[in-house]
Amino acid sequence: MEDLEERGLLESTLVVLVGEFGRTPKISKGASAIGRDHWPNCYSAMLAGAGVKGGTIYGASDDTAAYVKNHPVTPEDFSATVLHAMGIDPATRLSPDGFTLPASTGQVVMDLF
Repeated sequence: MEDLEERGLLESTLVVLVGEFGRTPKISKGASAIGRDHWPNCYSAMLAGAGVKGGTIYGASDDTAAYVKNHPVTPEDFSATVLHAMGIDPATRLSPDGFTLPASTGQVVMDLF
C-alpha cells in the first residue's frame, strides 16, 4: 500500500482482499481433525485505493463473529462495489448482444467512497 501511494498509483489501483468463507465461531471437533470449518454466514473483506475511503469500517458482526450484526453486504453487492471502484457500471451487459445478464445485480456500497 505504501509503495502504491509513494508512486502515485493508489488512486488508480484497486486492492482487494477477501476469502471465500469465514471460519466457524467455535472450534469444531470432527472425526478427522480439530479446527475451524468453513462458515458462510459472516466473513471479512478489505478494499483499498481506487477512491475507497481509507480507514473506513462498514458493518459489524455479532459478539462471536457468527452472524452479521449490521450493514450486511451480499456477494452481489460486493461485486457491484468492486466494479464501481474500477469504473465499470455494474449494470453493464456481459456481451455485445445486450441480452445477457448484467455484470452484477447488486447495489454499490456508496458509503465506502
